[in-house]
Amino acid sequence: MSGKRLKYLLAGPSLFLLTGFALGGSFGYKAALSLGLIIWMGLWWITRPVYIGITGLLPIPVNAVFGLIPSAQLIAQYFSEVVVLLIGADFICQTWSRTGLDKRLAMGALRFIGPNTRQQIAVWLLASTFMSVFLPNVVVGAIFVPVAIAMLKVEGEDIKTSHISQAVVLAIVWGAGIGGFGSPIGGAANLVVINYMEELMGKEFMYVAWLWRFLPLLALVILLNLFFLLHIPLEKSNMPGSKAYFKKLLAQLGPLTYGEKLGLALFFIAMILSFARPLYAEVMPGLRPAYVFFACGLSAFFISLRDEEGNTLLDWAYANEHTDWGLLYLFSGGLALGRLITGTGAADALAKCITALPLTGGPETLVVFTAFTTLLTEISSNTGSASISAPVIISICRELSIDPLPYLLLSAVAINCAYTLPVSVRAFAVSYGLDPQVLFHRGMLLTVCNILLTTAVGSLILILLPAFGKL
Repeated sequence: MSGKRLKYLLAGPSLFLLTGFALGGSFGYKAALSLGLIIWMGLWWITRPVYIGITGLLPIPVNAVFGLIPSAQLIAQYFSEVVVLLIGADFICQTWSRTGLDKRLAMGALRFIGPNTRQQIAVWLLASTFMSVFLPNVVVGAIFVPVAIAMLKVEGEDIKTSHISQAVVLAIVWGAGIGGFGSPIGGAANLVVINYMEELMGKEFMYVAWLWRFLPLLALVILLNLFFLLHIPLEKSNMPGSKAYFKKLLAQLGPLTYGEKLGLALFFIAMILSFARPLYAEVMPGLRPAYVFFACGLSAFFISLRDEEGNTLLDWAYANEHTDWGLLYLFSGGLALGRLITGTGAADALAKCITALPLTGGPETLVVFTAFTTLLTEISSNTGSASISAPVIISICRELSIDPLPYLLLSAVAINCAYTLPVSVRAFAVSYGLDPQVLFHRGMLLTVCNILLTTAVGSLILILLPAFGKL
């Protein structure tokens, strides 16, 4: 074991105990240890001395040893309704990857690229953003980044030296990130926010209500990202061979197969039933979107491909190998951490500290929420950021006697907008050769501008559109 890894391994529990000891007198024993666990898990999520999914399991033994909240409340987070939705959506996505439908859709979008380099950068951004509205951002990054690198090599562009290559890869990872708040299923972090909103409202949140609130905001964020990308200086204005490259790849896939049609049908059935939920909610109150996606994903194991081998659209060997169980543990661990923060009073304690600032619920409050959430997303993950920030935002709003719902909704924008550090989908760019300093340099100013944009637009929404926060 390297000395650096050992240092981080020991630092996590040490800071946990130190925080509990230092803050126990003022915050209370249980709340202080919950805050210490935030620091412990946050440190390990950043430095990664162990796999991030293993870090997500830490709340279980910590709670068992220190008795912070009833264990049943904590364990329930590891197979909550939101986790059921993620598993179902993942199974559906796996039918796409197994049949090649994901690559077909990507090539189908990219074949419309023209020879103009700046136009190509715009198409990469729009394509990755659109895909990320419906698929996890890491899946979009895994599909698009290697295809882009291959195309750029054909054009003689090296990601380590070429501004064109850097702009294309940045367009992909930035687009894959921001597209997440375009729909409720665009990322696990959105489901965390929805989970807290449903607890506040005491009723089910309808997915269709998300669209009219966030699609206009997404359009503004896309324009901001595009502005920064198109102002990167480029070595040449045309790459004429790229369009032919994508057409060639698409032609190699052949006609749409029976399996691809089935995978596409399952996705559309799940999406339509989820967004049409208000039409049948009273008749079938139990058929919430989580169970719609789970049922559609599960049906892939039974639908025959009608081939000679008798294969089904999805089998367990493929699903087990391609399901990111660690991501599910990360997500569940974030929910468990959020439950500890609220259940021990740690969120209220943090809120009282933050409300010592001159906050009134106006633009200054939005700046604090957006900057706080963005920072958490930069250093950990979207899911971790949502799990930590959501209960804190709720507690702060209660301290200020304001409705937390619109602030929770606006925080979803910040949760999906991180640009500077090689975490989450941005790690794909670095793994394929992008200098982390380029990522930081190009993303820092954009991060600040995005915080200001979200604050400005959010402030106008709170003043001019009070219905935004009424659910």
